Amino acid sequence: MFFANISLGSVTIPFKEIFQSLSGGQASKSTWEYIIINYRLPKAITVVLVGTGLSISGLLMQTLFRNPLAGPYVLGLSSGASLGVAFVILGAGLLPVFLQQIVLSSYGIVLASTLGSSCVLLAVLLVSVRLRDTMSILIVGLMFGSLSTAIVGTLSYFSTAEQLQKFTFWSLGNLGNLSWTSISILAISVSAGLLLSLSSIKSLNALLLGENYARSLGMNYNKARFIIILATSILAGSITAFAGPIAFIGLAVPHIAKLVFQTSNHSILFWSTLLFGAIIMLICDTISQVPGGEITLPINAVTSIFGAPIVIWLLLRKQKMIG
Repeated sequence: MFFANISLGSVTIPFKEIFQSLSGGQASKSTWEYIIINYRLPKAITVVLVGTGLSISGLLMQTLFRNPLAGPYVLGLSSGASLGVAFVILGAGLLPVFLQQIVLSSYGIVLASTLGSSCVLLAVLLVSVRLRDTMSILIVGLMFGSLSTAIVGTLSYFSTAEQLQKFTFWSLGNLGNLSWTSISILAISVSAGLLLSLSSIKSLNALLLGENYARSLGMNYNKARFIIILATSILAGSITAFAGPIAFIGLAVPHIAKLVFQTSNHSILFWSTLLFGAIIMLICDTISQVPGGEITLPINAVTSIFGAPIVIWLLLRKQKMIG
């Protein structure tokens, strides 16, 4: 699927040419070589990082809160990132022209998103240290998200059409504009989050039967919860900063892994969710490129079309269990 993602697009590149280019040789056409190295390969790597990171963070949140509808952005990180970007994009008109060019650059947007999500992360971590009840942390995260959304709505009301268009474009997600430097930073962040998640597998298995059971096993519950929240925040926060808020992948993929392997053992779920996250994100991105066409669909539109039926199925299944 990785090579199919590189191959398909407005220009279809044969697999043979891709293998030749990536193995140190040169494609038969210089334009193909340029497209592969500068556009298709960076995007494919970004897609894999985004898919794996969001899927694992969704698995962490669903286990921690014991809620099948929890996702990577349930702590308000996406809303915090959106607030940071909104302040930059929608408030840039108040700045001098030379400052506008700086803050509206790709690095300015990434920095604003990072600061916004970091502020929410700091608030949630401070609250998590003080609160014993995990559900209270979930509610606090949702309240931070609602507050951020309200401020973004107010800023949008007073912004121009051009500013709104730029903000909307960011909110739809974008996987194709990252430089190799940005990809390196994203890869380091995602790797750190995944390593923290991997170290929490025993804690996640203990949490399946509830907080009291986990404590009875001698687990330091507050420490485990802190690490899980920190890992989720690193994964979701860094991905949102570089790629924008990507919907449904973190919510849907863990359930697909559970359905396929019929297990709740996180030693299996971690790796299967990692694999399915990368594959499904590659499929969604390949579809969004509209192979053979000249247009590119917003990645959030494709992931939402894929994820919405999963959410509906979960709601119906939950209602059936209650009934």
